[in-house]
Amino acid sequence: MEKKAGKNFKKIPHELDRLEQYFKERVGLGTSFDIGQRKLVILKTNVQLYYVNGLCESLYIIQLVKELVNLNEHERPSKNVFEIIRNRLIHESVEVVKTIDEMADQVLSGLLAIVVEGEECALIIDVRNYPGRQPEEPDTEKVVRGSRDGYVENIVLNTALTRRRIRDENLRFEIFKVGERSKTDIAIGYIDGVANPELVETIRKEISSIDIDGISMADKTVEEYLMKQGYNPYPLVRYTERADVGAIHLLEGHVLIFIDTSPSVMITPATFFHHVQHAEEYRQSSAVGTFVRWTRFLGIWASIFLLPLWFLFVLEPSLLPEKLAYIGPNKESDVPLIIQLLIADLGIEFLRIAAIHTPTPLSTAMGLIAAVLIGQIAVDVGLFHSEVILYVSIAAIGTFSTPSYELSVANKIFRMILLIAVALFKVPGFIVGCTVYMLYLISLRPLNAPYMWPFIPFNPIAFIQVLIRRPVPGSKLRPSIVHPRNRFRQPENKP
Repeated sequence: MEKKAGKNFKKIPHELDRLEQYFKERVGLGTSFDIGQRKLVILKTNVQLYYVNGLCESLYIIQLVKELVNLNEHERPSKNVFEIIRNRLIHESVEVVKTIDEMADQVLSGLLAIVVEGEECALIIDVRNYPGRQPEEPDTEKVVRGSRDGYVENIVLNTALTRRRIRDENLRFEIFKVGERSKTDIAIGYIDGVANPELVETIRKEISSIDIDGISMADKTVEEYLMKQGYNPYPLVRYTERADVGAIHLLEGHVLIFIDTSPSVMITPATFFHHVQHAEEYRQSSAVGTFVRWTRFLGIWASIFLLPLWFLFVLEPSLLPEKLAYIGPNKESDVPLIIQLLIADLGIEFLRIAAIHTPTPLSTAMGLIAAVLIGQIAVDVGLFHSEVILYVSIAAIGTFSTPSYELSVANKIFRMILLIAVALFKVPGFIVGCTVYMLYLISLRPLNAPYMWPFIPFNPIAFIQVLIRRPVPGSKLRPSIVHPRNRFRQPENKP
């Protein structure tokens, strides 16, 4: 990777020919078709505009050129053409930069630069119009009732969707550029006076210290730098594509990380129980929300422990009470049961991957092939016991009911490890495997936040709120895991 010291950070030259030569040699003017340039003569002074086609709004540029040309008719020739142009752009977002590298970075980010001959600075005007889709409901976080707008790949739209929901003067969005070549915009969002300043400063330092040529994979690359995740399969930040979910976490004292080109916003810090929540719980009454939450918890438990527990009962029938003695296959098979379970579990994973890569018109045909042909024929020829298909299917449904996709895949990895432990050591394998699993989760501390909070360390009030969806008027305290500066969500004594 090229070192940052390789940049020259030279001042913008007086002569526009030298600036043009720089853009030809370093930026690709004249080679890259999308690097645009306009040369004008305003009040007998040479003026140049630089921009990138496709990242700018063409109508803004046309209107801007018209205003500049009209200066020849309404203004007298002057030595200070730069200030005349700057004062004319009263309706635009204008910034002044003094180095070539700053100017080039801004142009490549989609802004327009105006340079005037004889001046050592440039006017940067925000005329960005990034290509992208309009806000729509994300596929991964659908609700029966609620807003249908979601985050998109445009960081400006994403911050606007958030600010629309929190019109607080203390809402802050700090922006950074990361990547020697990609220069990707990253913004951290928080509410000043609510979010923990130490958490904000930690995230700010970690993002500023990212040294890489580009982060084309956006959020995941930032997460790996921020959390030092290594080969840990469990998600250490929560992702959301819903603006209302992002807003409620800001109000709780969390810090959000927005990455340009990514529709997923990172919520920090996040615990295990943050990943099992869903917006649908808060779009229903408290009783219905609690019922939905418990059902989801049951599905998550089944996705982790159901298969290993059933396999353990098959290997050790004496552990079963007499009324449940029917559990387990009635006849033996030439294929070992552990092999059947692993093949069936991997088969579900094959179907998931195939569903992602299969075009929508062919997905129905793929489902029929998998369910009718492969599943039924595999049972008929004796490859699988029908009971294996049953329990693998229940575990798969529990995996799909997990709100966090990252958590569901991590749980599946542990389930397969636990199956192998049971096959090798039976009861001790199950007990030791579950113990090691819990100790591993307890050991995780993303951004110094205990991953299993409020279960360990135990916080009874917060744990009850995890189990039971409390009415909003009764939720007066912000979660202590984020160490908020203002603990109370609602004033205790109104004037």
